Amino acid sequence: MTRAITLAAILAVGALSVGVSALQQLNQDAVDAASIEQVKGNLYVIKGNTPVDRALFSGGNVGVFVMDSGVAIIDTKLPGWGQVLLDRIREVTDKPVVRIVNTHTHGDHVGSNEFFPDMVDIVAHANTKTNMEGMPNFDGANAQYLPKRTFTDRLTLGSGADQMDLYHFGAGHTDGDTFIVYPALGVLQTGDMFPWRDAPFLDTNNGGSGVALPDSLGQAIAAIDGVDTVVPGHIPVTTWTSFQEFQRFTADLLAAVRTAKRAGQSADQAVRAVDLSSRYPDYDATRVEAAVRVIYDELP
Repeated sequence: MTRAITLAAILAVGALSVGVSALQQLNQDAVDAASIEQVKGNLYVIKGNTPVDRALFSGGNVGVFVMDSGVAIIDTKLPGWGQVLLDRIREVTDKPVVRIVNTHTHGDHVGSNEFFPDMVDIVAHANTKTNMEGMPNFDGANAQYLPKRTFTDRLTLGSGADQMDLYHFGAGHTDGDTFIVYPALGVLQTGDMFPWRDAPFLDTNNGGSGVALPDSLGQAIAAIDGVDTVVPGHIPVTTWTSFQEFQRFTADLLAAVRTAKRAGQSADQAVRAVDLSSRYPDYDATRVEAAVRVIYDELP
């Protein structure tokens, strides 16, 4: 249970407003680690990391998509990271930021929206906008940095080399997660629907569901074609095969918890019983206990 509380607390900190002094004291090691790397063609990623050491935590991976009309960025890290993002963008282009896509509501993905001009086109799933409206970051005058455009199932932005296809396939990490496909490049950006090689973080307060997650990921796999490269939520760029493996992991995790509960085991017993390490030897188990408890509570 301690791991669950720790992870939730870290993400909650990212969702809260941060004082001016805190914004001026970013850890230099974290700043240095947030380098920009080319994914393919006109798509780059400013590296994120996983929430282990709070001082070194920068937030999720940020997509940087250089279009004819300007730059689209996918997510904005924690509060206070806007200048770092702009500095990294300036390493590859002088074009202005004209669009932000927020993949979901958490502060490590939406925290620096307010750094960018208020005329920037901010896009997110309708549920994510609703979730963001409850965050202190977006109170009062800062409401102008909420999404200006929303969608429910699919939205296409741009065309040709500048095309971005936005998809929502159902609940998982939250109830408003967006997948971004760059069809001209064969790249998928997943947000935290595929954050890392470990059990998922399931934010039930914002509509997340460990029962729905495997199906939502399965729908993404069935619907999305022509992708070979994947930008996860927090770990380095990987492959479509790795994304498919994560879907199987979440399905196997759900099945294992369901089996334990049907056998009459308590939540504590289920935590001890669920072990997928032999099937997924390259996966961490840091977040398994938290996920098991969430799924256990969801199941009838």
